[in-house]
Amino acid sequence: MQKNVGGYDRGARFVFGPLLAIIGIAALGGLISLAAGTVGFALAAIALVVGAVLTITAVTQKCPMNGLLGIDTYRGGVESRSEGGRDENRRAGRLS
Repeated sequence: MQKNVGGYDRGARFVFGPLLAIIGIAALGGLISLAAGTVGFALAAIALVVGAVLTITAVTQKCPMNGLLGIDTYRGGVESRSEGGRDENRRAGRLS
């Protein structure tokens, strides 16, 4: 899989990913309460998983969901003009 996470997208993942993971860990550990009972446990687990996924995709710069949706915010390397050029990249969701 090619890199498809960069720019502001990657920065937001670096900020919100660890933040959500910390909130999830704190809620599961009983340090904070998101809600009462099972709902609170579920919210904490979801926050932890989403935070971990965001952090991992920021570090690796590869997101399977972006790949499925055709979103590419990564601007690495030299763009090749021999494969359809600028219009093809724009249709695929790439920033050029």
